Amino acid sequence: MLAAAVGHLVQLVSMRDRKSFLLRIQTEGRLETHNGVIRHADLLEKPFGSIVHSHLGEDFLLLTPSTAEITRTLKRQSQIIFPKDLGFILLKLSIEPGQEVIEAGTGSGALTVALARAVGSTGHIRSYDVRADMQKSARQNLELLELSERVSLTTRDIGDGFDETDVPALFLDVPNPWDYLAQAHCALRSGGFFGALLPTTNQVTLLLTGLQRHSFGLTEVVELLLRNYKTVAARFRPSDRMVAHTGYLVFARTLHPEQMPQHPTSK
Repeated sequence: MLAAAVGHLVQLVSMRDRKSFLLRIQTEGRLETHNGVIRHADLLEKPFGSIVHSHLGEDFLLLTPSTAEITRTLKRQSQIIFPKDLGFILLKLSIEPGQEVIEAGTGSGALTVALARAVGSTGHIRSYDVRADMQKSARQNLELLELSERVSLTTRDIGDGFDETDVPALFLDVPNPWDYLAQAHCALRSGGFFGALLPTTNQVTLLLTGLQRHSFGLTEVVELLLRNYKTVAARFRPSDRMVAHTGYLVFARTLHPEQMPQHPTSK
């Protein structure tokens, strides 16, 4: 049975209000919460899935955190990509262990973390951002999660291009991705996976026009809406609130210029 030990990244969930806390266990560490203080030493050798208590007697559930929970609770200086979008991005970009993947727009590192966990110890993420302060925040999150060795952070305007070529997948989380499609196409291998996230329809239309001009094909635009349900059997029904619009996801594949159709098709 797996039990908590020094160095483990763990999640503590308050049984009173489900508020969640992430921490890496240290010998002399302590977690201060609104429901009391928990000493790290009190977690040692406790099986995951068991209940631990704060000094106020409040119950907390001890768990190993999911990728969704990790990205949701990251310290941030900017808006992050929501877990509902992250999982779909990984699938649509066909992210696999051992891959080298480019990300532009590091931000606080939510997508960076998800990508780094997906490519595993044999893969690598090349993340670009024009702001050093954002990458500092992302670096701290990566260090907490012990993922730093899987990620290279480059502070640079991607208008100057990417250092890498022939990569299988690239994602742009920037306000104006249509300005960097030539650079993206040069970095991606033929038939590679391209993705971007945009909050507004006018941005999407600009990107669609740019993708057509820069030899991308099989373009898709999707929006994901997430609805939770109340988990009480006697009154099972949708929750009063849902995670609706967080952005439009745009995906495409790189094509040889001479194989690009002259006119977009519609269905």
